[in-house]
Amino acid sequence: MALVYRPMIQLSGILLSLLGWVLSCLTTYLPQWKNLNLELNELEIWTMGLWQACVVQEEGGMQCKDFDSFLALPPELRISRILMFFSNGLGLLGLLLSGFGLDCLKIGERQQEQKKRLLLFGGMLFWISGITAIVPVSWVAHSTVQEFWDEHIPDIVPRWDFGEALFVGWLAGFCLILGGSLLNCTICSTEIHPSSVRYAVAEQQDQCQHLETETRP
Repeated sequence: MALVYRPMIQLSGILLSLLGWVLSCLTTYLPQWKNLNLELNELEIWTMGLWQACVVQEEGGMQCKDFDSFLALPPELRISRILMFFSNGLGLLGLLLSGFGLDCLKIGERQQEQKKRLLLFGGMLFWISGITAIVPVSWVAHSTVQEFWDEHIPDIVPRWDFGEALFVGWLAGFCLILGGSLLNCTICSTEIHPSSVRYAVAEQQDQCQHLETETRP
């Protein structure tokens, strides 16, 4: 597959991956993984994240309290901490490796095979990072849905709902996977410079003029 603008596609892939990594780090520390709105007191909104629980009051702002024990957390939050750390670390490593494999980087121009390997490995790391970001937010969303529709819980008990961090995490995983896919798609491509394209067009025009000259009576 031949691509005229391969460096532009690589740049788009690395920027998407960078955006996904930043959003993944933001998701890890946001306290809005779950939201709870009390019907008895609509001026208070409780939120829960991987590290702390917060209460948002209309007059008093936000007050947060860190979780005392890692082992006391629900299983989905414990595993989510670990997976989000993996996602952040793999995303950072993917940025470093794929950055050295870009065509626009002049370092290692004579070692194209090694640059391709770095780009391929970086794209695969972005895939894994995206998956490890999507899995925990989807797991927390699934457990939230199950608790919300649990018939054994009395109706008077408030139910947790989706927090904003879940949507940020899904977007982060999508950007990481899409960015890694764009980078890996350019590995099998052959870059064509605009000067080569212009030369090929000019050569074709000369051949057409030569044929017209020969066919004239």
